Amino acid sequence: MIRVSHLHKSFRVHRRDAGWLEAVRHLWRRDYRVIEAVKDVSFTIEKGEIVGFLGPNGAGKTTTMKMLAGLLHPTSGEITVGGFVPFEQKREFKKMMSLVMGQKSQLIWDIPPMETFLVNKAIYDIDDRSFRQTLEELTELLDLAPLLDKPTRSLSLGQRMRCELAAALLHRPHVLFLDEPTIGLDVHTQENVRRFIVDYNREHETTILLTSHYMGDVAALCDRVMIINYGRLIYDGDLSVLTEKLAPYKRLEVRFSRLPNVDWSEYGEVAEIEEGTIVLRVARETAAETAARLLERFDVRDINIEDPPLEEVIARAFWEEHV
Repeated sequence: MIRVSHLHKSFRVHRRDAGWLEAVRHLWRRDYRVIEAVKDVSFTIEKGEIVGFLGPNGAGKTTTMKMLAGLLHPTSGEITVGGFVPFEQKREFKKMMSLVMGQKSQLIWDIPPMETFLVNKAIYDIDDRSFRQTLEELTELLDLAPLLDKPTRSLSLGQRMRCELAAALLHRPHVLFLDEPTIGLDVHTQENVRRFIVDYNREHETTILLTSHYMGDVAALCDRVMIINYGRLIYDGDLSVLTEKLAPYKRLEVRFSRLPNVDWSEYGEVAEIEEGTIVLRVARETAAETAARLLERFDVRDINIEDPPLEEVIARAFWEEHV
């Protein structure tokens, strides 16, 4: 569904030092520098996949997303989305994809969401029957009924984001680009949005590329992740494999009635310790054995074995790239 080959994008940026003399000089002569936002990126995404696209701020995620959506022209390289070249901006391409940016709104601020939906119906030339069916489905999935006739300006951020998703999906796109779709949302609303994305993908086999700084989004939605840093793709593969490769240990959280005074290095590396509770980093292959030893030797109230936080795994991926 999505094919990207040796993609590059650079920007020519005006540069000026501070001070009025520099300001005057730049009236006649300007200095520029070239910023390489995306460098030789290649990947393929098949129909129906949900892929996480991760990286720190300025890594090239949104630039890549905008090129895939046809908003930016690549400096070099090739892109096809559903058989179309995005920057050619063909009508058929626009009707088969959609882009949702958590920090940008497509809803018209002074009118209710329903009227924006009607505008989109006209833009995408959606017939009456398909519009009604899709709107009914989205209204039920996203619980939009109480929101459709309220002015957009009066909606909370979470309510607006649910309406944004509906507006982006009215024409039933085959490809959906989600750029920080849960940014600023409370935990409950984040969970609702994630559940909706999973259900919608399962129902319609929509291909989804997701960027997010919330690791909960990635863990809940994506089996496959791509990591970009300084414009280069440094990982493309299974999330589980990434975790095993970059975090070859488990976290043992152990709660005691009273924390024993012992040398914990015998059991693992101490990650956290507080009254009654200790968290140990233990090699994956010995985690079960270590947990059994702890249960046998101490009065353990509770014990939990889990993978390290995804944030820690991703941070290690960035660190290893520059070691």
